[in-house]
Amino acid sequence: MGRKWNNIKEKKASKDANTSRIYAKFGREIYVAARQGEPDPELNQALKAVLERAKTYNVPKSIIDRAIEKAKGGSDESYEERRYEGFGPNGAMVIVDALTNNVNRTASDVRAAFGKNGGNMGVSGSVAYMFDRVAVIGFEGKTADEALEILMDADVDAKDIIEEDDTVIVYAEPDQFHAVQEAFRNAGIEEFSVAEFSMIAHNEVTLSEDVQAQFEKMIDAIEDLEDVQQVFHNVDLA
Repeated sequence: MGRKWNNIKEKKASKDANTSRIYAKFGREIYVAARQGEPDPELNQALKAVLERAKTYNVPKSIIDRAIEKAKGGSDESYEERRYEGFGPNGAMVIVDALTNNVNRTASDVRAAFGKNGGNMGVSGSVAYMFDRVAVIGFEGKTADEALEILMDADVDAKDIIEEDDTVIVYAEPDQFHAVQEAFRNAGIEEFSVAEFSMIAHNEVTLSEDVQAQFEKMIDAIEDLEDVQQVFHNVDLA
């Protein structure tokens, strides 16, 4: 499907040398998921999915426990989910997902991050229709053919299975996220390098070197915003 997950994870690891920023984002996301349902991941699928993704970023147990305990304690902090859509240089498409306690502030900050870096924020629906929401599971120790056989034996469907370096990447419908993981766990896979939901573009675009540098600067500015949780785009940054 065009996404190079190992490259993405390496970029994030390099960028987030100061991990307090990414831990804070996960803390907020875990808190919101725990408040919206039971604070027990076995009874709350949304929380379970967030915790699975947190593991792939090595979020400490103390951060996870603190966020869940905060939700259990009846904190009056309230966050709203907001999605912003926009365009980067040369019409590149961008989706920004945020959790905010001040919608006006967040919208203004996202708009400014676009505008100051050669982009512009669009209206709702202007970009999202060109993306599909998928579950993405990645792990080592199997080939793509072996992964397909495991899923077939478990009667679990996948949209696509690819090999990237030594990693198998499985794309599936969002409602198959936990079923895919369970199938591989039953086959002896204990750790996942990728376990998340993503927005995958129908078509990727390649930018010239100078335009790509400007685009990456824009993405960095958006991702650095406190309220932004995830950013998706259709640019091949390989």
